[in-house]
Amino acid sequence: MEEKVKKVIAKPLEKLNMVVDSISFEKGNLNIVLDSDEVIDLNRIVEASHLINDILDKEDFIKNEYMLDISSKEKGGN
Repeated sequence: MEEKVKKVIAKPLEKLNMVVDSISFEKGNLNIVLDSDEVIDLNRIVEASHLINDILDKEDFIKNEYMLDISSKEKGGN
């Protein structure tokens, strides 16, 4: 299921200059970690969340209720 999700969200996320770092689905939580060359601030997370949520609602891969958690990849260094 993770690969299906990645396949349908990857291209639209490119328009936001973001890529999928990882996807996991466990205990009713769909966790998507995004990465970018630019800073992913809260506004960009919200924008990506709306985009991803709309796509997932349309595709309807997950029949049961779930929580969608979008986050950015942590960058190392100072």
